[in-house]
Parts: sequence; structure tokens; C-alpha cells
Amino acid sequence: MECKVNKKCGGCQNISIPYSEQLKHKQERLENLLTDFCKVEKIIGMENPYRYRNKVQSAFFFDYNHKKNVSGVYQSGSGKIIKTDSCLLENEKADKIINSVRKLLDSFKLRAYDTKKDVGFLRHVLVRTGFNTGEIMVVLVTAKPAFQSKNNFVKALLKDHPGITTIIQNVNPNGIPLTLSQRNNTLYGRGYIEDTLCGMKFRISPDSFYQVNPVQCEKLYDKAMEFANLTGNETVFDSYCGTGTIGLIASKKAKQVLGVELNKSAVKDAISNAKENGAENIYFLCGDAGEIIEDMANENEKFDVVFMDPPRAGSSVKFLNSLIKIKPEKIVYVSCNPETLARDLAILTKKHYRVKKIQGVDMFPHTKHIETVCLLEWEK
Repeated sequence: MECKVNKKCGGCQNISIPYSEQLKHKQERLENLLTDFCKVEKIIGMENPYRYRNKVQSAFFFDYNHKKNVSGVYQSGSGKIIKTDSCLLENEKADKIINSVRKLLDSFKLRAYDTKKDVGFLRHVLVRTGFNTGEIMVVLVTAKPAFQSKNNFVKALLKDHPGITTIIQNVNPNGIPLTLSQRNNTLYGRGYIEDTLCGMKFRISPDSFYQVNPVQCEKLYDKAMEFANLTGNETVFDSYCGTGTIGLIASKKAKQVLGVELNKSAVKDAISNAKENGAENIYFLCGDAGEIIEDMANENEKFDVVFMDPPRAGSSVKFLNSLIKIKPEKIVYVSCNPETLARDLAILTKKHYRVKKIQGVDMFPHTKHIETVCLLEWEK
């Protein structure tokens, strides 16, 4: 398959390269960075590496020359929006919904927001889909709260796409491009959707962290659980827990789990997810994982297994130092950046930890990104 705008967009840098070659390059990159720590297992590829993104965002602008609204994606490394109606990586239903929103804007005489002139209405559209449930969320991110013909707009969108589960207006007057504020107005439905992952149900709110490729995410998390090898007697610390996905999956085989997350909305969803799944042995704290684990280290708290899934910047030195003080028997590190993973492994392996297993998973086919899961064990 070919993309007409991939060179302008930069979102799918490798789509012109055969998928088998992409996997080969990613495997070589992991081996170059991580072989000194441990053998790197063969990367797990995707059977059908297209249309996998269940979270789709499209930026909008008003074309003054042609007097119509335009939607597309931001060009990599610039603020320019590249017009596109479809993307080979994105959920096809989501693309069609965004195209409908653009047409409805024109028919309802609504304009995309112009940051320079401070006029207009719509900043961008976010569509999230439940891979297994089929539920669909549409978030209209607006610069101002006033929504002309709101009810009729919603009815028209639902007429075009009756499968939509919920529609939300996110009011973000001063937002950075493609960001959300905390101000959500539910226009239709419950204000959230649900999906299942690894046999558990998860609530997804507009700003919830939820892996964008559920097919590969299940393979990644299954591998993480295999590495942890829980027996039912372990106390588990799930750092950077988001909406609690890893911790909840682990709770089925652990004695007790504590999840920590900085985002308040994500913690709220995590608590709801625990109730929904009947998980009574998992607890959540809202706060900085580094500070919380440091406090626990100072109080001689102990955990048998720690799951880490930090952002692309990797873990903080504070967190790693406190982790070393707690001395969990196992650390399962899930990484979205092999460079920062190598940096953090270098710190941990200087403090009596040994890397036992490394497994790459191609979560983002046709891009340069790689997910990796590592098992580290404490050596007394």
C-alpha cells in the first residue's frame, strides 16, 4: 500500500519499505542498543499492519481562498497542516467520521478556529474506538464554549454515523495543538467508551491513556505477564499506571497491586475499571511515581515485582534510585524508547540487577517507534 502524503506528513516514515524489512531494521536497532545487557529475542510483528490506530486526531483550519474548512495532520517538525481524508494507519470509521464533521461545519456555517485572528470555533477532532466492543467516542475540541445549532449538529452527525456511542465537546481556549483541557461537555451518550483488553474491561475517557494498537498491546502485555511469572503471593507496584491496564491484568495473579499515576482523570478511570472488573486486591494513588516510591523506600516498604511503563523520556533518576532501595525481586520494564531504555538499564545493572530477557514488539508498524519489554532480576 502507498500513502500519497507520507513524505509531507512524516507520520508513517517507513510505509514505502516492505514490512519484513521494517522488522529487520527494528530488530537490528534493538540489538545494537541492548545486546550488551542480554540476548534480544526476535521482534513480534503484526499480521495485518494497517488501520491499527484506535485513537485518531485531525487538526482543522479555514481555507480563506476557497472559503471552506480543511482537516488533516500536522507536518512532522512544523505547524503546517497537511490536508488528508484518510490514513493507512488509522481506524477507517474514525477517518469517515472526521470527514463528516468537516462537511457539517461547512453546512452549519461554522469555521475552524484561526489562532492568529482569534476567530472561529473548532480546533481539532479526536475519535477513539473500542477495538473489541466497537464503541466510538467523538470529541469536538473547540476554542469557545458557544456551539451554534449544537443539538442539530449532533443529530446530523449521528444520522451519518449511527454507530457513534458518545459525543463530547472539549472547550480548550488556550490549548497547544492537539491537546485537551479538563472542561468536557457531554453532548450525547455517557461521556466515555469501554473496551476489553486481555480479558478485562476498561473505561476510556477523552484524555485517558490507552494503547493505540490493541492487537499488539495484548501481545506486549501477555509478554510482560509471562516475564513477571506471578504465582498469587506477590505484592506488585505498577508505576506510571495510567488507567490501570497492566496492574489490573496483574491483579488476577498477584496477592496485591498498588498503581500510581499523576493524571487525576486516569486514576478516576482506573478506580472505575477495578470496580467494573471486580478486582478487590488493587489500589491506586494519584501522584508522582518517583516521589511515592521514594517515600515508601524511606519507610522500608517492600514489593516483589515492579512494573514500569514510563513515557518516552524514560524514568527519572529519583525513581530508579528509590527502586534500587526497595529491591524488588523482579522489575518488568515496558519501554516505548529503546535509547532511554538502554540508559535506564545501565543504571539498574550497576546496582545488582541483571537483565534476563528482552523482547521487542512492533506496536507502531510503518513508523520508527518500537515497544520493548525487559525482565530484570535482583542478584543478591
